[in-house]
Amino acid sequence: MTVRTCLPWPDKRLRTKAEDITEITDEVRAIWDDMIDTMEAMPGVGLAAPQIGVMLRLAVVDGSTERGRAVRLANPEILHRSVELREHEEASPNLPGVSANVKRPRAVTVKFLNEKGIIDRRDFVGIEATSVQHQIDHLNGQMYFDRLSKVKRDILLRKAKKLG
Repeated sequence: MTVRTCLPWPDKRLRTKAEDITEITDEVRAIWDDMIDTMEAMPGVGLAAPQIGVMLRLAVVDGSTERGRAVRLANPEILHRSVELREHEEASPNLPGVSANVKRPRAVTVKFLNEKGIIDRRDFVGIEATSVQHQIDHLNGQMYFDRLSKVKRDILLRKAKKLG
């Protein structure tokens, strides 16, 4: 298991849609293990494979306080979103030093391939719902700041550039 380096913004891979997983192999499991190590080293509550330069639809999410409860997701797809929104401060290791408040559905139901290669469904609420939506955005080549108004996005990117 290894802590991987996160791609620096504006690496073009962060704007590229990741490829579907056809089966869960030992290689996929090893990538998930590295992703969990990387997420915990940040520390963060989720990570998508494209963030570390692996262009596969893989994500991990762990919003638990005690850690060690990461959910491994392949090909995650949101089936249902709650009407109620939740605002949370989001950030990314790909653009360190900046963050922004983003409103997303408070709860989501997600379909995904689990670590056994079985199609699974799970309800995520609160911080884990925010994180899984954030990771799915990464898998689709989107960043959290794409959800901001143009003015707020421009301010955030200028601030990040000054820090870099």
